Amino acid sequence: MLQKTRGIALSYIRYRETSIISRVYTEDFGLQSYIVNGVRSAKSKSNRIALFQPLTLLDMVVYYKADRELHRLSEVKTSYPFQSLPFEVTKSTIALFVTEMLNKVLKEEAGSPTLFQFLVNAVLFLEDARTNYENFHLSFLLKLSFFLGFGPESAREFENQLREHSVPFLPDEATEKALNSILRHPIGTPVELSRAARNELLDALVAYYHVHIDSLGEVKSLPVLREVLG
Repeated sequence: MLQKTRGIALSYIRYRETSIISRVYTEDFGLQSYIVNGVRSAKSKSNRIALFQPLTLLDMVVYYKADRELHRLSEVKTSYPFQSLPFEVTKSTIALFVTEMLNKVLKEEAGSPTLFQFLVNAVLFLEDARTNYENFHLSFLLKLSFFLGFGPESAREFENQLREHSVPFLPDEATEKALNSILRHPIGTPVELSRAARNELLDALVAYYHVHIDSLGEVKSLPVLREVLG
């Protein structure tokens, strides 16, 4: 049955000689996997594989059956062609980290329009931002945690939960103030953090996710993000 939905590309793997299987978080159906034929063929006249790069925003017409693990696409196009996100090292590194985290924490269940719109707004901010995105990954993880059911109400609650699980995190007054500011304000609100404090808070946030999601595993993009952003 053909259905229209919006999606956010998360990742893909090669499938047979010329195809891919793409993971897409959709507005209506949650996390889905799609077979996309012919996008790796040398004879392909289009660059459709670019549509499945991390965080690409998609308009899709899909063949959907609830009892299937793999679905097929009828039509797909991007709703917002990127001009900066794939091409700027800092932004593309953030996108790689965010995509890896989303792949780990989003589940194959019914769509959540509010979560989907949060993700779209976050991606659009990162694409369009010229300044004040150095703390994007911190704000994104904190705000995403509320959609996942374990968002902290304050810096003190965040610290206490880590302490209860024997995770060392003793922020100074400035870092605690910054954490509260990130919690209370929209993504992109300027927050002063030193390179060391940003790294410390990033490690604490990943540890916080480990506390709440047993299956999180190793975050392979974390060292690269730490080096590029700090």
